[in-house]
Amino acid sequence: MTPVNDDVPSSDLPDFQLPVAGTRLGAVSVRVTAEADLVALITTLRDAGAEIVGINTFPATRGEQDVVRVFDFETRNFDSAEGADLLRDLPGVSRAEPRKTLGQIFGKRVIVIGGGAQVAQVNLGAVTEADRHNLRGERISVDTIALVGEHEIADAVRAVADLPRAHILVLAGSLMGGEITEAIRELQEVGIPVIALNMAGSVPSVADLVVSDPVQAGTMAVMAIADTARFSLERQRGRRY
Repeated sequence: MTPVNDDVPSSDLPDFQLPVAGTRLGAVSVRVTAEADLVALITTLRDAGAEIVGINTFPATRGEQDVVRVFDFETRNFDSAEGADLLRDLPGVSRAEPRKTLGQIFGKRVIVIGGGAQVAQVNLGAVTEADRHNLRGERISVDTIALVGEHEIADAVRAVADLPRAHILVLAGSLMGGEITEAIRELQEVGIPVIALNMAGSVPSVADLVVSDPVQAGTMAVMAIADTARFSLERQRGRRY
């Protein structure tokens, strides 16, 4: 059984697949052959009372005979060991075992999007600060991508809303606006704040916080989502540094 994490406060933000006080998240990893039926796996868990909050699927990579795919089911308030026991007897299931959720392993995610040089510097600040908090029990990871083009960046910003465990976005560039600005507003509506570098264009006018130094921007992004930091983005909203 996965323990309840009472150290993570409840929030008005959407469900980011992280354990909150009074909620137990668990996961079952299932390695299957070509005979397996995904619908049967899902309905078996559902009929046993599991609320499935996430499904991840990827090809098998361990070289096991006949195993072609892996399904990871993340559930809420359900015994993972019980779920694994139920799935082991289904056709096509080679192995089923309980494991920690991705939220318990990798924790909250900082997403950094923009130009390569600026992204690298934001990443430097974010990873350095995350290490400081992770040593004290946090789980914060940093994901980055260097992109060019208004529409490409806008698509990436909108997609952040669908990334499990994404808690904050940093936009790192020297000119952003237009459709990117609209994408930021949409992202903020689902509860994900945006930090932007001080750049040309309309993006700084809608960002929750504007920071000139990219290393400091990455540092402040981690501080904004860390439970072990005394930093409130609400108090800083709309300011420029």
